[in-house]
Amino acid sequence: MYDSLFEPVRLGDIILANRVVLPPMTRSRASQPGNLPNEMMAKYYAQRASAGLVITEAAQVEQRGQGYAWTPGIHNQDQLEAWKLITKATHDQGGKIFLQLWHVGRVSHVSFQPNGEPPVAPSAVKADSVKVFIETAEGGAQVEPSQPRALEINEIKEIVAFYRQAARNAMDAGFDGVEIHGANGYLVNQFISEVTNLREDEYGGCLENRLRFLKEITTEVAEEIGAEKVGVRFSPLFESTEEERLYLGLLESDPFTTYISAAKMLNDIGIAYLSIAEADWNSAPEMPEPFCQALRETFKGVIMYAGKYTGDKALRMLEKGYGDIFGFGKPFIATPDLPSRLRNNQPMNELNAARIFGGGEDGYTDYPEFEQAKHILNTCTQ
Repeated sequence: MYDSLFEPVRLGDIILANRVVLPPMTRSRASQPGNLPNEMMAKYYAQRASAGLVITEAAQVEQRGQGYAWTPGIHNQDQLEAWKLITKATHDQGGKIFLQLWHVGRVSHVSFQPNGEPPVAPSAVKADSVKVFIETAEGGAQVEPSQPRALEINEIKEIVAFYRQAARNAMDAGFDGVEIHGANGYLVNQFISEVTNLREDEYGGCLENRLRFLKEITTEVAEEIGAEKVGVRFSPLFESTEEERLYLGLLESDPFTTYISAAKMLNDIGIAYLSIAEADWNSAPEMPEPFCQALRETFKGVIMYAGKYTGDKALRMLEKGYGDIFGFGKPFIATPDLPSRLRNNQPMNELNAARIFGGGEDGYTDYPEFEQAKHILNTCTQ
């Protein structure tokens, strides 16, 4: 039924075994102190290595880029060495794996910042409809982000350099490539959006200026590791409530022009893929077809879509020519052998929603593969 989703796909200089992707999802299991990847995380990704492409949870490119407790970094040698556990475990299972590079910008708290300083952002505009997750004596708590301060131009240049170094660190850790997180209201998205970017210098004002930060990051990363090893993720929103838009992304006055212009810029740089994170709340609208058509006409590399995807939805997008690879998020959390189950029309596991963020093996690496699940079910019904 879904045979075309299991055709090999060329992505830059590698071949993906199929079109099914484990998309980047924060799981907050990094070891402390130091925000270090660990053996448990290696097991989690290895379990899901039958995906054509594994994209890890986001890793902060510098300490100021952290906005949630227990998220991994990729900005020092200890973190680089620890990520080797994940890349080796995934490669040993035959998988291909990219690391998502992340800076949360204003979506942070002073407790994550060096010396308790304010978070940094394009402009001093507070994120007031989103929570960050901090570590407490009781375990963890959701709190309001702290008031940010605006970055100086020299600091913007420094962050661009942090992205370049993080990409180099990722390759030295054994990754097949990196994805630049430009979605969901984080720092790159904050520069793109006129809602959060009120600057009057070369990084603000017109769309070209608001895309400059992304352009500089992508250019530097592509020069460092090769454009064929780079992807970028966006989350364009065309309609939403105020709460939804501020949590999941920043609604532009003209998202069509914004993201088609960004796609053209990235196409000129020659990156391997562009990832579109669709809204995934229950009543979320479909991505407008004119946008999908224009994106395909503008961007010549691989296009990925994710957000409440099923086999049927992925097949429709593939048949229309809009997408090439497809991310299955929460279903892949619950079902480590999702590609096999999808191909064989087998039922998926039920998600343990209370254990998505933080904790241990429970709700992380303890989901059974199909034969295990079938055995458990048979045992329970005897």
